[in-house]
Amino acid sequence: MNLDYWFIFPIAVMIATIAMASGVEGATFFTPLFIIVLGLPTDVAVGTGLITEVFGFSSGLYAYVHRGLIDYKLGQTLLWVTIPVVVLGTWLAKVIPDDILKGILAVGLLAIAASFLRPPTSPHTTKQALDSLPQTGLTSRQGQTFYYRIGNYGEGRLLASIGALFLGMVSTGLGQLNGYFLLQRCRVPSPVAVATSVFVVAITAAIASVGHVLQFIQAGDEVINQVLSLVLFTIPGVLIGAQLGAIVASRLPQSRLERSMGVLFVLVGVILFGEILVQYRT
Repeated sequence: MNLDYWFIFPIAVMIATIAMASGVEGATFFTPLFIIVLGLPTDVAVGTGLITEVFGFSSGLYAYVHRGLIDYKLGQTLLWVTIPVVVLGTWLAKVIPDDILKGILAVGLLAIAASFLRPPTSPHTTKQALDSLPQTGLTSRQGQTFYYRIGNYGEGRLLASIGALFLGMVSTGLGQLNGYFLLQRCRVPSPVAVATSVFVVAITAAIASVGHVLQFIQAGDEVINQVLSLVLFTIPGVLIGAQLGAIVASRLPQSRLERSMGVLFVLVGVILFGEILVQYRT
């Protein structure tokens, strides 16, 4: 274990703040960073990103529990499908070649960017579709009451299972698809949607990270030392950033955050594709 990755600490604070404010996995940012900037093998980057994410989301989860913003019933419904599927995704990650995993990650980031950048569904149309459904009310610890209706639970579970598969393989996807379902399809108020997504992602990512830790142990001391040298700085960073992100989530307009993230994901996805093309040419 060494101190070569000290510069990752402030980056980790910033990434965790953004991730916790939006409900998107921190590994969405960490994995490309580890691959492109640090040159880590894809499987090591994915696993280290997930381990880091678990600590950040656990810290953020505590903040959202304290604020009373999590819809536990909805979260448990999604966890029934995400936990078994993420185990499958973790297994697939060790049998799929690195370049294919990078391609999957790049395509996934561009798809996520598209969902954030496209015009939202007409509120009037969405409201008509949801008006006939039972209303859910949730009151936070600060006394705010949120009312919303959940549409097609089957659609939500399908999207969550796809996201969990990608989470196991390339460390990202679940938070974005949860966000699409809750924010755009069901119009759940963003504080509740983000908090509930964090609850689901935190538990699912913890399950996935166990599989990657076992793979690191089997890979030997060199890989373990590299991972420990990274998490020495990423874990403290995400613990701090997660607390900041929970505060930002209640103050920053969700639409502005989503557009900014969409642009960022396009850039990262294009860079990953460029890296794959360079490798093939050389």
